[in-house]
Amino acid sequence: MKKNIAEIIEISREIYDKGLVSGKSGNISARFKNETKDIIAITPTLKSLSELNEKDIVLVDLDGNVLTKGKPSSEVNMHLEIYKKRPDINAIVHTHSPYATGFAHSSKKIKRYEGFGAIKKEFLSEIEYEKPGSDELAKKASEGIGEDDVVVLKNHGVVCVADCLKEAGLLAVFVEETAKTQFVTYMLNSAEDIN
Repeated sequence: MKKNIAEIIEISREIYDKGLVSGKSGNISARFKNETKDIIAITPTLKSLSELNEKDIVLVDLDGNVLTKGKPSSEVNMHLEIYKKRPDINAIVHTHSPYATGFAHSSKKIKRYEGFGAIKKEFLSEIEYEKPGSDELAKKASEGIGEDDVVVLKNHGVVCVADCLKEAGLLAVFVEETAKTQFVTYMLNSAEDIN
């Protein structure tokens, strides 16, 4: 468990330093087994991911019962619903990275590149806007991600899932770099149209 918590803190700082979250936005969680049940370690609400320490990480069970001191992220229900639907994943990274979130606020979709694994469809999965922290968002995100590893939350941000925190963090970086490349491509193509 301590290893998971240390890794949450490490990945939190990395994605903050890379600009994938800012202020007190974004959240990260990891699932691990504790005797007979799953325990979720999740970042707290209203604290910057750049300033976390071990005592800030909150433990909850899959029913949302808080097992330690502190208040979990306002998106805890979204994390829990995804874990319930996807027993194959053990880590979730939710970012508000600028380019990917720009796409989430527009009519454009982010194309899937080969770094996402086997390309089964042209674009990343998306779900329509629901209020952050709401049960509706939790339900739609868990349904929307399906068997994918990324879901774009319209007018909100991005959720990446993986079997471990390192992979989920790397995927979040890759999503943002993909969105940045596509944004630059759109700008260059628009400039060519003007010429």
